[in-house]
Amino acid sequence: MFVVQVDVDKCEGCGECADNCPASVLEMVDGKAKVVNEEDCLGCETCVSVCPSGAVTLQEV
Repeated sequence: MFVVQVDVDKCEGCGECADNCPASVLEMVDGKAKVVNEEDCLGCETCVSVCPSGAVTLQEV
């Protein structure tokens, strides 16, 4: 299982993480990325790599 976290203070609201996630784990809510389907995370780290502000982190648990 993977745990995706978004630091809302760092999130610039660009939407890259949500747009590029193949499992639709992230959505934009009120101009910030929000984890909505964490159980579907594939652990691919695409969200982490496309985030320009480093707001998205991923850990395997």
